[in-house]
Amino acid sequence: MFEEILGLPAHPLIIHATVVLTPLLAVLATVYALAPRTRAALRWAVLGLAVTAPLATLAARQSGIALKEGRFSSVEGTLGGRIAEHEAFGTPLTLAVAGLGLVSLALVQVLRAERHSRPVTLVLTVLTVLLAAAVVYYAVRAGHSGAAAVWGS
Repeated sequence: MFEEILGLPAHPLIIHATVVLTPLLAVLATVYALAPRTRAALRWAVLGLAVTAPLATLAARQSGIALKEGRFSSVEGTLGGRIAEHEAFGTPLTLAVAGLGLVSLALVQVLRAERHSRPVTLVLTVLTVLLAAAVVYYAVRAGHSGAAAVWGS
């Protein structure tokens, strides 16, 4: 399922959704958490991204695994090391984006409540900011290591 799209390797095609949606979720969720005046305008975007970004990241990870197994399973040396480094960022990125998606959904729900608990809101806000930072870190590291694997550097 994650191997090819119209005869092309799926991974290079799928990662573009992750490259766009993941940082966008990190930025908009952070703004939503920290800037109360923006919440009405950003609510639906954050909700949509909280669902689509984790799915895109999971699809990118699964397509990467399929690509490695199908075409690069026996690669060793420098290229093998670069692929392994890139692959090592897949799981933490997937988990961080899933966590950010869940926390963002919870934050939107809590803030929409008529009477929301200030300590809960504070905890969700802090988690949103921390997870957004982790998402950006792992997205940059995964992207850079993937580019280095493909283009060498």
